[in-house]
Amino acid sequence: MRIAFFDSGIGGITVLAEAMRRLPQEDYLYFADTLHVPYGTKSKEDVLDYVKKSVDTIIQHDVKALVIACNTATSIAVADLRSTYGIPIIGMEPAVKPALEMNRSTGKRVLVFATPLTLKQTKYLELISRIDDQHMVDSLPLPELVEFCEALQFNPAIITAYFQEKLTGFDLSLYGTVVLGCTHFPFYKDLLRSILPDHIQIVDGSSGAVNRLKHVMEEEGNLGTDGQAEVAFLCSNQDPVYMKKMQDALAIIRNRATKK
Repeated sequence: MRIAFFDSGIGGITVLAEAMRRLPQEDYLYFADTLHVPYGTKSKEDVLDYVKKSVDTIIQHDVKALVIACNTATSIAVADLRSTYGIPIIGMEPAVKPALEMNRSTGKRVLVFATPLTLKQTKYLELISRIDDQHMVDSLPLPELVEFCEALQFNPAIITAYFQEKLTGFDLSLYGTVVLGCTHFPFYKDLLRSILPDHIQIVDGSSGAVNRLKHVMEEEGNLGTDGQAEVAFLCSNQDPVYMKKMQDALAIIRNRATKK
C-alpha cells in the first residue's frame, strides 16, 4: 500500500520529496487536481467540493495514509475528510509557531507568505490568535507565485522582480523569519535566500508534516519496510503533459536537495 499526497498542482511535491528522503522504504501516490489549480484564489465552497471529489478518487487506489500537501486545502477540508475516511489524514499548517520561537530571543517579526484563501480562513486566523500574543506576525498574499510555479517559471530575473515588488513597503530589518505558507513556495527558497537579508531565516511546513506522518505510521505499526520510494502520479484531467511536469518538478526539488 502507498502513502498518498494531494495538492491542487505541483506544490505538494516539495512535501513528497521530504517524505521520500525521510521514509525511503515507502511507496507513494501523488495526485494533483489539475482541473481546478490554483485553489488559493477560489471560493471556500468550491475548494471543499474539489478536495472531496479528488480524495474520493485517491481512496480508490488502496492507500494507507493521505497527506493533504496544500495549506489552503487543509484549512478548508481536513476536518471533513477526517470524519469521512478511515485512514490517517495529515494536513499542512504554516510554520508560524516554530518561526515565533526562533525569533523569541531577538524580538524580530515574522512574515508569512501564503495564498489569499489560506490567509482568510478561520483555521489560520485562529492559529495566529492562539500563538501570536505579542502581535509579531504579518502576512503577505502571493497568488501569482503559485501560477509561476505551475508554469515551472524559475527565471531569476522575473522572480526576483516579483519578490522585490511585493516586498516594497516592508522594512526587512524588522523581520527574523519568513514562513512559506504554501507548498508551492519552497521551489523558490534558494532564490528567495539570495534576495532577503542574511539575518532572515526561511521556514516551511514540510518537515513538520513529515514528522507527523512518520509518528502516526509508527503508532499504527504501519511503516513501510520494503518500498523503494517509487511514485505513481495521477491528475484530475489525465493530461500526459502535466504528468511529465510533475516528474520534472520532483526531479528539480530533489536535485536541489542533493546539491546542498
